[in-house]
Amino acid sequence: MKLLSLSTLCAVSLLILSGCQGINPLPKKKVIIDSTLPVVALTKNGIMRDMKTVAFEWNSIKDPRVKSIYVYKRVSGKDASNKLDYYDTIDNRFKTHYLDANDEPNTKYSYAFRVVSKDAQGKLSETYNVSTLPVLQSVSWIHSIAGLPRSAKIIWRPHENQRVESYIIERKTFKDETFKKIATLKGRLHAEYIDEDLADNAVYLYRIRVETYDGIVSTPSQIVKSVTKALPKSVEYISATKDLPKMIKINWSPSKQKDFSQYYLYRGKDIDSSFELIAKLYNNNYTDKIDADGKVYFYRVGVVDKDGLESEHDKNTIMGMTLPKPDAPVITGIKLIDSGVELSWKKIDSRIKSYFIIRKHRTSWFKETTKEYKNIFTNSFVDKNINPDSTYIYTVYGVDENGIVSKPSTEVKVKTAESNKIVDGEKSKPLKEVVVQSQEENTDNTQETVTPVKDLDLNEI
Repeated sequence: MKLLSLSTLCAVSLLILSGCQGINPLPKKKVIIDSTLPVVALTKNGIMRDMKTVAFEWNSIKDPRVKSIYVYKRVSGKDASNKLDYYDTIDNRFKTHYLDANDEPNTKYSYAFRVVSKDAQGKLSETYNVSTLPVLQSVSWIHSIAGLPRSAKIIWRPHENQRVESYIIERKTFKDETFKKIATLKGRLHAEYIDEDLADNAVYLYRIRVETYDGIVSTPSQIVKSVTKALPKSVEYISATKDLPKMIKINWSPSKQKDFSQYYLYRGKDIDSSFELIAKLYNNNYTDKIDADGKVYFYRVGVVDKDGLESEHDKNTIMGMTLPKPDAPVITGIKLIDSGVELSWKKIDSRIKSYFIIRKHRTSWFKETTKEYKNIFTNSFVDKNINPDSTYIYTVYGVDENGIVSKPSTEVKVKTAESNKIVDGEKSKPLKEVVVQSQEENTDNTQETVTPVKDLDLNEI
């Protein structure tokens, strides 16, 4: 009896060893291999494959003893022992299909199956070798359109595979080491992409990958190059006047840009200050009218093309200036004479054509009168309209042919004698007012105003 039991145990052990050779069953314990249990057999077309998925179909298992099916798997070439490892459990004998969606594209795998009863396992099925499909290829045709203003356009032929869900757009420059994803377009029928906010006259490289609904990303497409449009060329020279009254005329070389649109003229108060746009022009000249003498401005010109691109303009700046005021006359003398006050001066600036004089007459502690003598064409003037015991202050101005008034001369002051010294017994006789007239016209050009005295200096009286 003991001998029979020992023989039975040896036979079972041999069956276990023969059935498990090259296999890692699960659970990892000694099991009984029952050769009477059915062996999983695939149908005629029992293997279907995709890039990341393998599916199996087998004949139905009718043996009621079968409770589940073990799945074994290995990656070909990964393990030198070619050992199959337990991979999954199918927990229902009525199932006749199995799907593995965790494979890698373009990879060889080996699968095997074994039925399992309550107390034993069946024999291992045949080993099925299957290769997943290669990675999906990207679009078959791609093209770039260059010369666009600060943008690039990429067009392609929509992918024919109905599983394609989206397109992944990748870009790099010559400075970049790798491509970077810049956009994802959902929809298989997309056929173009416009990349915006790019640098001027810059080179960009593009390629496309497609992605399927189940997350499979294709190989990259052919690489295409696009060069953005260059800025218009700057004007070659700019000139600005410095000798015109109340204006500055600016001229510049005409643009040779084929798609020229217009010029932008900028003005600044200083070469390092901010410049403001003052005119959009089609001609290469401009007159800047300025109501000031000796006013300085700096100018820059930009060339704008039909796409709105503007040339660099901060590297070519020109200074302009309105005609400055003439230099003031220099008073050379002032003295009292029998007929009044004689004032003389000399011309410093050759631009001066005539003169006018401002006379201030203090009539009391709190008032003074102001009189203006115009159109004087000589270098001296006699003021006969004076009163005794009075203080007079004179300022001389020059006027050029454009009517620009010079800076004021230095003020000079004179005090007349008391009445008994200057009139000599004719106090009751009023002084006759004398007005200096133009050499060209005999008109009264004197103006007189009365204004309160400001800050009267008693030490000067």
